[in-house]
Amino acid sequence: MSDTTAQDTADEPNPATLHELLLICGEDDVETVSDALMELDALAVSVEDADADTDAEKALFGEPGMPAPRGGWQRSVVKALFPDENEATECATLILSQDWAADVHVQAIQAVAEQDWVRLTQSQFAPVEITPEFWIVPSWHEAPAQAQRIMRLDPGLAFGTGTHPTTRMCLRWIARHAELSPSWSRVLDYGCGSGILAIGAALHGAQNIDAVDIDPAAITASRDNAKANQVTLTAALPDAAQGEYPLVMANILATPLKLLAPLLAAHLAPGAHLILAGILARQAEELKEAYAPWLKLDVSDEEEGWILMTAQRPAA
Repeated sequence: MSDTTAQDTADEPNPATLHELLLICGEDDVETVSDALMELDALAVSVEDADADTDAEKALFGEPGMPAPRGGWQRSVVKALFPDENEATECATLILSQDWAADVHVQAIQAVAEQDWVRLTQSQFAPVEITPEFWIVPSWHEAPAQAQRIMRLDPGLAFGTGTHPTTRMCLRWIARHAELSPSWSRVLDYGCGSGILAIGAALHGAQNIDAVDIDPAAITASRDNAKANQVTLTAALPDAAQGEYPLVMANILATPLKLLAPLLAAHLAPGAHLILAGILARQAEELKEAYAPWLKLDVSDEEEGWILMTAQRPAA
């Protein structure tokens, strides 16, 4: 099975007229080619491993939580969708004429016959069960019949959509502790990404939610996703986190979580809960040691080698 990264999608075009341009390029050219295709008005762009399903196939990602061995595949197929064959051909001609495109080659220009390219891309993403009652559902899917609480969230370039174990564990904790939500008068989601944890808390009754991140794109994504789910939160840079909160969440990685221990502990109100994720099972003791001056961390959930660590500040 090939790994696919959706770059962009547009409103659904007429599938009978679509043509797909397939370009082969090396790892160093993927980003440049993808950007050029979008600048040339491709309806959508995706990147796949050119050696998928062959003996030369290489995994792009390494151990969970560890850096990827490479930034991309050695050879990639960059696929771009155009309204007709002429536009696809013109785009290929323009790209191949560039000085930097010496190692870029056209694999094919082909009609997308009786298929909807966008729907095929979307079909990779199904609703995600957090609990039997709480689901994350892409906008193009119907919600499961048993879902009582739904978060609408579409896959994006860099931010969480609920498919990763760390995100699921955080959301599962929120859902299973929803009886505490009357006390969640302020919530901090530190390193918010898509805002998924902040939105999850809001859907379970939390108020006055601060979703902070160092990445401006994450702030924009969090605001957009909150609007799509009709919840209210404040998305901003980390400096916006002020004072104490009854609930503090951070789904990052172990190393930054250790460095953030004094800061996150300082944001905990008396009796507050701290939820930490992005931690491998083998890193549990490191985190316990880092937070020991302030709190006693415990492992409260585990999935696919990842753990959820939680603590509660003693009440005043």
